Amino acid sequence: MKKFGESSIRKILFGLICGLSMSFSASAAEYGIDIKGMHAFVQFRIVHLGYSVLLGRFNDFGGSFNWDKSNPGSASINVEIKTASIDSNHAERDKHLREEDFLDVEKYPTATFKSTKYHGDTSGGKMDGVLTLHGVSKPVTLDVKVIGEGDDPWGGYRAGFEATTKIRRADFGMDYNLGPAAETMDFDLFIEGVRK
Repeated sequence: MKKFGESSIRKILFGLICGLSMSFSASAAEYGIDIKGMHAFVQFRIVHLGYSVLLGRFNDFGGSFNWDKSNPGSASINVEIKTASIDSNHAERDKHLREEDFLDVEKYPTATFKSTKYHGDTSGGKMDGVLTLHGVSKPVTLDVKVIGEGDDPWGGYRAGFEATTKIRRADFGMDYNLGPAAETMDFDLFIEGVRK
């Protein structure tokens, strides 16, 4: 049986410590989206009858993302939105948006975005993924801008991003007639996360 000298044991222990450190660094790239601090938003814009623009948002959502500025190609994000939390600043309109003509929140209580690949660098790029909305899953690409990252005043480490995309409502089974100018709608995501 092979005997290990003191120097060999030191090398083995050093290797184990380095391995553990690398594992810790990898897990440290995961961020929880800061919902409680109200530092993340999912908003939408849609033209109203061709005359004005309706703005709204979803108040209840969550998720996480992975980000490592030394390896931006490994970035990923998963977001889940509670569709009943839609808020267009008008109670009667929101009630209609929750019904079968639009989101049908009783049947489809959540919408999700799960990324598949990030094409970009530390300033921004394209995030491919699958959006599931109104029971329909479709590929969607987000235009991503990296806002910044760094230490916060409470001992944590944060990273923030802005992303936009455009979808056709009919692609997700929502074809209620709002006029031709309202066939598409824009989504804006402002995501700030705290490293776990």
